[in-house]
Amino acid sequence: MSTPPRRIAHLDMDAFYASVELLRYPELRGHPVVIGGRSLHQPVMRADGHREFAQLRDYAGRGVVTTSTYEARALGVFSAMGMMKAAKLAPGAFLLPADFDAYRHYSRSFKRAVAAITPDIEDRGIDEIYIDLTEIDEDSLPLAQRIKAAVKSATGLSCSIGIAPNKLLAKICSELDKPDGITLLTMADLETRIWPMPVRKINGIGPKAGEKLAAIGVHSIGELAQQSMTQLQMHFGRSYGEWLHHAAHGVDDRPVVTYSEPKSISRETTFERDLHARLDKDKLSEIFTALCQRVAQDLERKAYLGKTIGIKLRYDDFRTVTRDVTLTEATDDPAVIRRAAGECLKRVPLERRLRLLGVRVGGLCSKQAMQDETDSSQAELLLG
Repeated sequence: MSTPPRRIAHLDMDAFYASVELLRYPELRGHPVVIGGRSLHQPVMRADGHREFAQLRDYAGRGVVTTSTYEARALGVFSAMGMMKAAKLAPGAFLLPADFDAYRHYSRSFKRAVAAITPDIEDRGIDEIYIDLTEIDEDSLPLAQRIKAAVKSATGLSCSIGIAPNKLLAKICSELDKPDGITLLTMADLETRIWPMPVRKINGIGPKAGEKLAAIGVHSIGELAQQSMTQLQMHFGRSYGEWLHHAAHGVDDRPVVTYSEPKSISRETTFERDLHARLDKDKLSEIFTALCQRVAQDLERKAYLGKTIGIKLRYDDFRTVTRDVTLTEATDDPAVIRRAAGECLKRVPLERRLRLLGVRVGGLCSKQAMQDETDSSQAELLLG
């Protein structure tokens, strides 16, 4: 029996954070909305029963945009942009604070809905997954429509799906018909649909590589495909040059990885203003403790324990330092994490003001694995 050709889907939720907020605030549909304000930017219910929303023109600080609706993107506002810059581009956009608990809830919901149709899923983050459809005996278009309908039914949200022979092409084509789109791609479509696109559309070609390619006259994926592997390796090294050559020709043999152990769990925050270790001691202590508690909650929710506790600091001159300590026993106790992180904090200079603080727990092991190991040891003692 012949092996069916690979059929890989990339599912990407449409403007995920913003779309979740629009479920709560449907009166904002069709308007430019930016997510990324602080808690003080929560909507306020007026006496007349209507909600009043903050606008981007009222923002003051140095936060960054978490995401934006498609209407705000049309005005030039995108994720990771500084909020003050965004305010100049779209002063009338409505501003909402991020609610990551809600986003995680909807993330779990859409992934459960897809898993009920096909279990071969690779989790790529809060709003995207890869799906291996190779063994499913159903045509791609009705299958994609069925998956989209299940996501919509479970969450009320839309998604876009690209189906291609591999992950690299599926990732590209899921963006082609956003929002709420389905794109089917075969290798025969490579020259007409993929090669005219800019090289940065390939996941794995970042700003620096894009600039270096432009310097040698390569701007489109098609122009990249015209370069020999030897030429690319001469400019980018053996490994990356080979990958660029394969990527331009749509070659990608990576499997859909349905399970992987996380290496660490972390939380961090960038302050609205630089904080001083002594002058802002109480505020810093409150933030530090909250970060440790949130990391502990993440560990508990995911059923992991960790042995290596670390901190990350970024000073006002943008220098970043990290410190960590390894415990004798793995933990998810917030008090233990707080004590260990506090010891790490004592090992860094605190003369300069701080702009970012983070807490990380590594050396993870699942609680189930630890329990299995304990049960196995006890069984060996009984048998011995």
